[in-house]
Amino acid sequence: MSDPIEVFPVDEWNTRLVENVHPPSWRNPTPTGPYNLVVLGAGTGGLITALVASSLGARVALVERHLMGGDCLNVGCVPSKSLIRGGQLVHEARQAGEFGMPAAAAEQADFEAVMRRMREVRARISEEDSAERYSEEFGIDVYLGSGRFVAEGRVEVDGQVLDYRKAVIATGARASAPAVEGLREAGYLDNETVFSLTKRPRRLAVIGAGPIGCELAQAFQRLGSEVSLLEQGDQILMREDPDAAKIVQQSLERDGVEILSTCTIEGIARHEDERVVRISCSGSESRELVVDQILVGAGRAPNVEGMGLDTVGVAYDPRQGVRVDDTLRTTNKRIWAVGDVCMKWKFTHAADAAAKIAVQNALFAVGPFGRKKVSDLVMPWCTYTAPEIAHVGLYEGEAQANGIDIETFQVALAESNRAVTDGQEEGLVKVHVKKGTDRIVGATVVAAHAGDLVTPLTMAIQHGIGLGAFSQLIYPYPTQGEAIKRAAGAYTRTRLTPTIAALFARWMAWQR
Repeated sequence: MSDPIEVFPVDEWNTRLVENVHPPSWRNPTPTGPYNLVVLGAGTGGLITALVASSLGARVALVERHLMGGDCLNVGCVPSKSLIRGGQLVHEARQAGEFGMPAAAAEQADFEAVMRRMREVRARISEEDSAERYSEEFGIDVYLGSGRFVAEGRVEVDGQVLDYRKAVIATGARASAPAVEGLREAGYLDNETVFSLTKRPRRLAVIGAGPIGCELAQAFQRLGSEVSLLEQGDQILMREDPDAAKIVQQSLERDGVEILSTCTIEGIARHEDERVVRISCSGSESRELVVDQILVGAGRAPNVEGMGLDTVGVAYDPRQGVRVDDTLRTTNKRIWAVGDVCMKWKFTHAADAAAKIAVQNALFAVGPFGRKKVSDLVMPWCTYTAPEIAHVGLYEGEAQANGIDIETFQVALAESNRAVTDGQEEGLVKVHVKKGTDRIVGATVVAAHAGDLVTPLTMAIQHGIGLGAFSQLIYPYPTQGEAIKRAAGAYTRTRLTPTIAALFARWMAWQR
């Protein structure tokens, strides 16, 4: 029986969550004979690996030391998007006067109710990742406990030894804190602890303006906190297109988030219930920021410790994770890895895609035949601020670095009538094509539902569909997706050279 785990606050929803993804009464099966595949870690990568392999006839063992569902279910996608949705509704209620409804006051946001709903949603969704479901419905042997390699072809879980033909490491990553003087002593929140809050912090400092930092900074501001977002670089979302990041930054600032860029944190001290953050920004003199809570939204560390990787010759780096090749195989020819523990893409959908590659290569590829590669994936991603920012393919700078000459077609979202009627005009569609062709090499979308809008552009890159094809596509009117069609129209107009235009004019004149 595995050690009991508690998720705070202990209420009916968190109790239900634990009952699903780490049942206190769970008894591990007794291993009988070797497994085709042993999977260490039951986050998204591990769950999909185990599910796909089992559905294809493999005998599979799935090992998880903490909560099945991993970060995505427990401390990532599911709780954060629930929190964002709560903040979005509160924000819309405050803006209701523009649409003919009584506007709500800022102090009417019920933080406790928003967090309670988040826990309820998480508990409901946890049934999909439950130990019982994977065991009974999918026929997978689920072992709850710490797993480690003890010899070639052998994994030990709480005193039991599992023999395997192949193995997959899917242990994910965890939040890590920057080396700031006094941070640990002052105490801080991260994505693994922030969702346990039951009381809204009146003043909140968020360290790091990456996706996690921006999403949660905006959500907490909308829910009534006074948020300061601290960023070392000169823009938020440093990886993203500067034009796109600027739109999101302006939105955060309108919501009331104080954004402090090119900012250095010199030290942090705690005075009773307050934290004092000493900062200097853009070369200015130091100032003190007094807050009630600090949320660290920067930094991830792979979970590679205590797994016996050295015992079986799996090379790894404590900061970069397990070393894999383009097929996701580690330095041990019988062991693969997927997800945040080894990949540059730290996304749930990336772990999902990688899991299928690992299963194919570990169990069904024969030499070079049937082998799949990570480099063949076309990977989109999205940050769920308001507006959202989504991207796929190459950025302009990456195209230049790869020696690809490009043309860029950009359309303001305000050119979409639906965006105007919805009051969601902030945004853009920016598409890069290889110069002289309509082959899409990259695209960025900023819109209320950018994550949805980037999907057809992802499919176009994956299947070699040119931008010009979108000008022939019929979109229902009115939809925000028409902005993509407008970008395609801008490309199509470039084909109307002066020579062709003159020929058309002569043809029309002859017709008269």
